[in-house]
Amino acid sequence: AHQSKLDFFCKLGYGKQDICKVLENLGQEALEDDVLKELIRMGSKPQALQNQAQPSPLKLVARGSCSTSPGSKWLGEDDSDSSDHLRPIVIDGSNVAMSHGNKEVFSCWGIQLAVDWFRERGHTYIKVFVPLWRKEPPRQDSPIADQHILEELEKQSILVYTPSRKVKGKRVVCYDDRYIVKVAYEKDGVIVSNDHYRDLQNENPEWKWFIEQRLLMYSFVSNRFMPPDDPLGRHGPTLSNFLSKKPVLPEPKWQPCPYGKKCTYGNKCKFYHPERPQQAQLSVADELRAKIGVPLSLGKEEEKRNCPP
Repeated sequence: AHQSKLDFFCKLGYGKQDICKVLENLGQEALEDDVLKELIRMGSKPQALQNQAQPSPLKLVARGSCSTSPGSKWLGEDDSDSSDHLRPIVIDGSNVAMSHGNKEVFSCWGIQLAVDWFRERGHTYIKVFVPLWRKEPPRQDSPIADQHILEELEKQSILVYTPSRKVKGKRVVCYDDRYIVKVAYEKDGVIVSNDHYRDLQNENPEWKWFIEQRLLMYSFVSNRFMPPDDPLGRHGPTLSNFLSKKPVLPEPKWQPCPYGKKCTYGNKCKFYHPERPQQAQLSVADELRAKIGVPLSLGKEEEKRNCPP
């Protein structure tokens, strides 16, 4: 339990010393939420945030140099190639093909449509997993359409066949789902499938979290591959944030004032008033005076007279 918690918080970017210190204080059975709260209270920052907070001076490196300093990596990779911001994509080929073929035909064109969709978005790491026996000539009980597409995708190093062989006339097939989840997990990418992989979720708790958070479901609408705009539900990230390594936070939206035009707080109101274009530079009294054409200076003099000294 100690090691799994240590690994979990190390993955979040916290230092081992801080984690061990908190676990000693709270005990090994402490809940992850409590440990996280304590780490935040101590002022411990994940490594990535510390690096952002204290940017190291970047060194200019000559072309062709093999420098491995983080500065040169950030300059060379992230700025030049937008694909570095996008997550690797691992496609469950059988699931996509059968979905496109209405669960009756293994339609390879469905796989091509999915690959093209991610390519157009700028993803460079795209892998499709399909069992090796799909290379064989189609049989009556397992029809396949546009089989040549598999060959073309294999030549482009996009399609990967999972092993299968025949023993005494019987087909022995390796479990392709395990390949899909394992590669996506190791690459910290996204799984494209409508399968929930419940058996693999029960097999490995780390995979369980990963499948829950990184599974991208989809639909085919008139030969158009369509993932949802909200892959993790209405309150989750947008599709572009889900597919990005560096999600962009939405701009804060001002909450409208519950009192609307009846609000009497004037310029002290912390809520948004769409009817006040300059967000209440005037107090409500001044606004009313402005409406009936009384000069502001007169109004202020009246207020002074009425106010006790």
